Amino acid sequence: MKKIIVIPVLFVLLSVTAAFSLPVNEYLLDNGLKVLILEDHKAPTATFQIWYRVGSRNERSGKTGLSHLLEHMMFKGTKEHGPKTFSQTIQRAGGMDNAFTSRDYTGYFELLASDRITLPIDLEADRMQNLVLTRDAVLSERDVVTEERRLRTEDDPQSFVFEEVMAATFKNHPYRWPVIGWMSDLRTLNPDDLVEHYRTYYAPNNAVIIVVGDVDQKKILEKIRMSFGSISAGPPVPAVTSTEDDQKGERRVYVKKEAELPYIMTAYKVPSLSHEDGFALDVLGSILSDGKSSRFYRALVYDQQIALSAWASYEGLYKDPFVFLTGATAAQGKKIEDVEQALLEEIEKIKKTPPSGQEVQRAKNQVEASFVMQQDSIYMQARTIGTFEMTMGWKFVDSYLEGIRKVTAEDVSRVAQKYLIDDQKTTGILIPTPKEKGS
Repeated sequence: MKKIIVIPVLFVLLSVTAAFSLPVNEYLLDNGLKVLILEDHKAPTATFQIWYRVGSRNERSGKTGLSHLLEHMMFKGTKEHGPKTFSQTIQRAGGMDNAFTSRDYTGYFELLASDRITLPIDLEADRMQNLVLTRDAVLSERDVVTEERRLRTEDDPQSFVFEEVMAATFKNHPYRWPVIGWMSDLRTLNPDDLVEHYRTYYAPNNAVIIVVGDVDQKKILEKIRMSFGSISAGPPVPAVTSTEDDQKGERRVYVKKEAELPYIMTAYKVPSLSHEDGFALDVLGSILSDGKSSRFYRALVYDQQIALSAWASYEGLYKDPFVFLTGATAAQGKKIEDVEQALLEEIEKIKKTPPSGQEVQRAKNQVEASFVMQQDSIYMQARTIGTFEMTMGWKFVDSYLEGIRKVTAEDVSRVAQKYLIDDQKTTGILIPTPKEKGS
């Protein structure tokens, strides 16, 4: 009975993924602004997004957190439009807007009915060049960000462990510091540095506009040309030249914080998805971690019952080589040392014996299904295009599923042997401490 059900579902999935592609149209304005438009007329909605090639990767030691703080300041008004005007205008039109900052990029998006999608274009063009960055405004928002950091990182033990692990994993590369910035840097921030950051990176030649939805690409492109075409290109953006030296042995960090349960996270240095091994690493992560049939869940949570959760994640969508993460939260009364040993044993098993063809196919189906189904949303279509564009070029989207489908069991075992090794890993351990009196 089960085979009768599974085979048709698998056939449908493979048929869909085989035909998957995003028919993006690419344009380049004279000032260097790239425009990517994808018409999707399934529903009368559209998203307008502008992505800047700047994130924490483009910051310097002692001046971390500038990209994230600048994202906040983009909502504080320009010379023509006061604070909160941008979001209020979008909301009055029945839309929504927000933004995000990562290690490699910063993005801003609006989601509206398609007949109103031109509304944010002039507003985005305005704040690309006319942002108000007075000293008082910057320092006031800096205080907001320090509170955000306190709540999301300082008071979150697992997030704090991740931050410490990244700082130990990378010695030279700017991936070592957090996107939100170090607290000490935020407290001593010079507003003039934020102004320089804005003038350097927020320019047409360092930006990409993405429009997806029920639009006429000729009309929307003409509107973009009218609003952005007169903005002068900025100076050449400084290249990030830092590279990471070879790691010569395991690194370990210990974090003692108030917490309920012990926690472990390990980061292995790996290449980005553009590398030939990236697809196999992606499938490896799925085999170890996707669903209750995954190896980590089955071994640590279900069979041995020593962990409440256990996971793995290949972090491949980065401009430079990043990490393959594994982690687990110990069950009540269980030792984190036993949890770590169980994780390592599962990794050793897949190194020594390639997974079965059925296990690999199931993992590949999960990766493909997740990738395809998220494209039902026009926002996620644009987000996918943008993420690939910022890291390895948007055209890589079309070759992603093809690369996943070619992964073999031997490939999975080989990349585990090559990258999940002691000399390339950094392990962080959370040691819970008792609650302070009165807390």
